[in-house]
Amino acid sequence: MARVLIKNFTQKFKDVIAVRNINIEVQEGAFAVLVGPSGCGKTTILRAIAGLLKVSEGEIYIGDRLVNDLPPKERDIAMVFQDYALYPHMTVFDNIAFNLKLKKVPKKEIDERVRWVASILGIESYLKRKPRQLSGGQRQRVAVGRAIVRRPKVFLFDEPLSNLDAKLRVEMRAELKNLHKQFAITTVYVTHDQIEAMSMASQMFVIKDGALQQSGHPLEVYQNPANIFVAGFIGTPQMNFIDAIIKINNNNCFAITRNFQILLSCFQPWRERVSEMDGKEVILGIRPESLLIDEDNIDDDLRLIVEPDLIEPLGDECYIHFYIEGIRFIAKTRKDPSYLTNSNIKVSIRRKDIHIFDKKTGARI
Repeated sequence: MARVLIKNFTQKFKDVIAVRNINIEVQEGAFAVLVGPSGCGKTTILRAIAGLLKVSEGEIYIGDRLVNDLPPKERDIAMVFQDYALYPHMTVFDNIAFNLKLKKVPKKEIDERVRWVASILGIESYLKRKPRQLSGGQRQRVAVGRAIVRRPKVFLFDEPLSNLDAKLRVEMRAELKNLHKQFAITTVYVTHDQIEAMSMASQMFVIKDGALQQSGHPLEVYQNPANIFVAGFIGTPQMNFIDAIIKINNNNCFAITRNFQILLSCFQPWRERVSEMDGKEVILGIRPESLLIDEDNIDDDLRLIVEPDLIEPLGDECYIHFYIEGIRFIAKTRKDPSYLTNSNIKVSIRRKDIHIFDKKTGARI
């Protein structure tokens, strides 16, 4: 295994800049996830690591070796694609063994390694089948097996689960995470699904419009988003936002909206910036789980009376949609939703969980 280092990487396609001055360090043995909306540049970064495109600017290292000018076969990487990329005329065994045969590995070793990988992935009984005889999940296991059997320094995954149904995606997420735990090979994984990113990553890199927005451990990114984009993109349902103005009075700090004000609990770090913060236009960010429904034992938090607009029961929890100042909010609760229908509810905003962003720049304050 090896670290992957990307320094000042910019990728241009004629007049279009797909990736702009990206700096990423994937630690040795990490499971790194590049996450962002479609078209943000994450697959371009992965293809650059793999050697599938010529780098416009910057440097890419695998281990301590600069690989900008190395062809893919000399980078000691293995890539798993979204569409599996299996050879339809070959059996499962031959698909997994293909790269070993190209390297002229002895037949006995090929047989041992293929059967070992097949046993790990639970596809021993499919080795004589052709890809067309397999389900989507089975094909994905074959594609993963073909990567594992090579024993590379780095695994690259390009949205490998996007073609699977919801149940299979959950199963394959767990399998891939267990495989990484077993082999500890440095992995770079691309997805637009923030649930995959949160549940699988040891390092997460959030990308938008070809630029890195934030990196870190998934929980750190979730709890301390660097800007409004990260706050809204990471988390399901997404964070609620509302405009406000900061007012400071008698050493107390308030966020004032059109119809309510709330005493903020984050004033201490601003004490040296009173003149800068007083009157500042901001956006308050509130996670759905920080909106408490019909709780009477919450101290010092703002309480509002709202009328539910939509209730989504999801089994062990439900989402409650309602409006505050004409803005749609979503709360997440484990309360029984049956009593909420057609009745007003009390919503408490847990002020210690409020995120505050600069309205002009979108950056977290």
